[in-house]
Amino acid sequence: MRYKAVIFDLDGTLIDSMGIWIQIDKEYLEKRNISVPDDLFKDVKTGNSFNEICQYFKDKFNLPDSIEEIGAEWTGMVAEHYKNDITLKPGAHKFINFLRINNIKMAIGTSNTKYLTKTVLGANGVLNYFDTIVAGCEDIKGKPYPDIFLKAAKELNIAPEDCLVIEDTLHGVLAAHNGGIDAFAIFDDNDTHETEGIRKEADFYADNFSEILEKLKF
Repeated sequence: MRYKAVIFDLDGTLIDSMGIWIQIDKEYLEKRNISVPDDLFKDVKTGNSFNEICQYFKDKFNLPDSIEEIGAEWTGMVAEHYKNDITLKPGAHKFINFLRINNIKMAIGTSNTKYLTKTVLGANGVLNYFDTIVAGCEDIKGKPYPDIFLKAAKELNIAPEDCLVIEDTLHGVLAAHNGGIDAFAIFDDNDTHETEGIRKEADFYADNFSEILEKLKF
């Protein structure tokens, strides 16, 4: 394969976790006796960083909590799920093994926190496969800005044009392209409303990791 590194998004791409976040967000509001609006996620971009989403909730619901307090509570609510319930997507383990055997560097570029990223990768026995993790809790612009992926490429010491990003969202694909990086997209149940746009923008669209593996073998 021509790529020297692969940068993975985490939630919805490498792990099947997006449904958990929807549940947690609703529970967080219900604990405060705030009715959950039907359009709760209307203005939340799928690539927003963790801190950006905390800020969105703080502003939308006039929360007295600081961004740090909101983030800490969410992290506590979801941590057990990441430790015990969430697994890699089908075919993901075989795919990253293929990359490892072929000496392809790997990174995570996620809007999630570094703590939760390490928690779920460790629980699935693959944390040591990744050379670096760039997370949305850092002082960095979220997707579709390319900053997360460009920082990952820099930390890998690989030129962006020699990297491949694997994503499940439209903003993730656009973030890669905005940084001059090829982007493969993988199907996720929670992104079906974006499927047409993702198919149009991605350099390759796959239903699963097995299809990506076959694509890269040639």
